[in-house]
Amino acid sequence: MVRPTRAYVDLAALKANFHAIAEYLRREQEAPGSTVRAPGIVAVVKANAYGHGSARVGLALEEAGATMLACADIEEGVALRRGGVRTEILVFGALSVSDLAGLFEYRLTPTISSPSAGRALQEAAAVRGTTVPYHLKIDTGMNRLGFRHDNLRRTLPDLIASPNLQLVAAYTHLATADAPEDPLFGEQRERFDRAVAEVHALGGRPRFRHAANSAALLRDSRLWLDLVRPGLLLYGIVPPPLASTLPLTPVMSLRSRIVAVKGVRVGERVGYGGRFTPDRPAKIAIVPAGYADGLDARLEGRGSVLVRGQRVPIVGSVCMDMLTVDVTGLAVEPGDEVVILGAQGPGALQRIDVREMAAAIGTIPYEMLCRIGSRIERIYNEDLDPRQPA
Repeated sequence: MVRPTRAYVDLAALKANFHAIAEYLRREQEAPGSTVRAPGIVAVVKANAYGHGSARVGLALEEAGATMLACADIEEGVALRRGGVRTEILVFGALSVSDLAGLFEYRLTPTISSPSAGRALQEAAAVRGTTVPYHLKIDTGMNRLGFRHDNLRRTLPDLIASPNLQLVAAYTHLATADAPEDPLFGEQRERFDRAVAEVHALGGRPRFRHAANSAALLRDSRLWLDLVRPGLLLYGIVPPPLASTLPLTPVMSLRSRIVAVKGVRVGERVGYGGRFTPDRPAKIAIVPAGYADGLDARLEGRGSVLVRGQRVPIVGSVCMDMLTVDVTGLAVEPGDEVVILGAQGPGALQRIDVREMAAAIGTIPYEMLCRIGSRIERIYNEDLDPRQPA
């Protein structure tokens, strides 16, 4: 038996999004007669590729031509390698409490973001008699991970002098790339420029610099540098509140099936807490998808799904394994498709995207995608029999 709530992942759309981003970078950066070349693309696949499935997504992006992939920690990098990914994998996360053996066994490129992490990695590399290439993270205002931009003369010399560590890139993390009015965005750009100059003054020679996530990629070409790091854009979503003319397609749709339909009389109460009470005879449909699948309980009374090409509201509480929708006036029956994310209807005119869902409950698209649960089967377009309906 297979649960009818499934995520459909279109790897062809993923590759098309990658190529659209690459073409945009090339068109904007490589002016006729210029020697400037478009930046390489570090494809971000952390958090199980934003819920899309890291191994299959990683392989597709490798095939599309990604310069490297990037993940959150060593464990994610190991999963990518075990899934067959061969291209370079950058680990964003801190190394201070990590078992470093996976870096060496699975050929992962670490980020060094503190002196203590540098010392630990130098010791591990020396014991193994090898040299490790690494990316240096500089904190320019996020105040999370990274060497402080204004303290490099004190903290960086020992790392640069480490005989078994090779500095290949310097990068920073922008705190307000998706907040157009915030001055910190410009301040971080300027601080990073000064910090990279300081790294050079201290004897470091990084070949690459990178700073731009999806939002910064859209906002400011001065931050494209040598590499860019799109995440959300790859999956067909523009970070709110920004807009873009890039021809992107959402990569994931989330679909289920109605499992029951029942009538509710005026004054009767529906769901935990009995918070939905119809003021006219109503018909509700039960859908086997709930917060254990990653759907937020705040969608109650705020979100919608698509049934027979029509938007219908989510009513009553979003339960662990089920939700209820008001289908009054529609001829529906068990087995009918329910689209939670994606398009439905003639010409797919009706669509619910993750930006809409996130806005309905006051959160961000990243959270909605990453929360889609592990018990939901991911179905990849490459695996579907074209003769059979999805």
